[in-house]
Amino acid sequence: MSNVLITGCSSGFGELAALTFADRGHTVVATMRTPGKSAAVNARPEILQMPLDVTSADSVNATVAEAIAQVGSLDIVVNNAGVESFGAVHLFSDEEVAWQFDTNVTGVVRVVRAVVPHMLANGGGAIVNVGSVAGRVGTPYGGMYAATKHAVEALTEAMHFELSHRGIRVTVVEPGQFPTELSANSATVAAMQPGSDEYERFQRYRAAQKSLVSSGPADPQRVADAIYAAATERPGVLRHPVGDDADLVLGAKGGLSFEDFDSTMRTVLNWHE
Repeated sequence: MSNVLITGCSSGFGELAALTFADRGHTVVATMRTPGKSAAVNARPEILQMPLDVTSADSVNATVAEAIAQVGSLDIVVNNAGVESFGAVHLFSDEEVAWQFDTNVTGVVRVVRAVVPHMLANGGGAIVNVGSVAGRVGTPYGGMYAATKHAVEALTEAMHFELSHRGIRVTVVEPGQFPTELSANSATVAAMQPGSDEYERFQRYRAAQKSLVSSGPADPQRVADAIYAAATERPGVLRHPVGDDADLVLGAKGGLSFEDFDSTMRTVLNWHE
């Protein structure tokens, strides 16, 4: 069994991943900005909770060091913490761009920087980055979030080349649409006010986008299972798309020119604006 550190465990995929690893006998360090926030994790006393804010290098370094001191080593690290904001790219302020990238991209780098030397000293390990289907496809009004997830894709691929020969496997999980607190807690940029033409077009796109999940909300446990598989399968694969919509979108984009993909997705979504 392995020792596993997961970021962003207060809800959503991180919470489910912590429970999934614990259910299968692994020692889990569940980190979040405010420990104790997840009732499900609180109900599992064998899961060690620690505070970690991925936007603070001091917080990341201190928690990784404390986790190693308490459990002895870290064999698997899951970079799950993330935030999401919506808006037309040209309406993002510098501060809104920085907020999105600091958590979703620089946060991953901070964690990786803290854990890789330890894994190298121990002979290897596994790093799972939770990306998104948005890391492969830029979507209307989700461009900034997609940009961060495209960055996670690039980081993952680069780290694979840099670290695989030294025993560290790096993979990325790419969920499609799932009902989690990430969506519930997402923000819309301040410059795109409700009632504006841009905002109303965004709402029409969101309604069309939901049609890709025709059978109702997908079970987010599928993503937790994919995270587990990505961390434990050997030799495994680099990318793990999850969700029927992810398979549809990535399959279409992979086999078509962009112009044909554009036309196909507008037809599938019945969104021709």
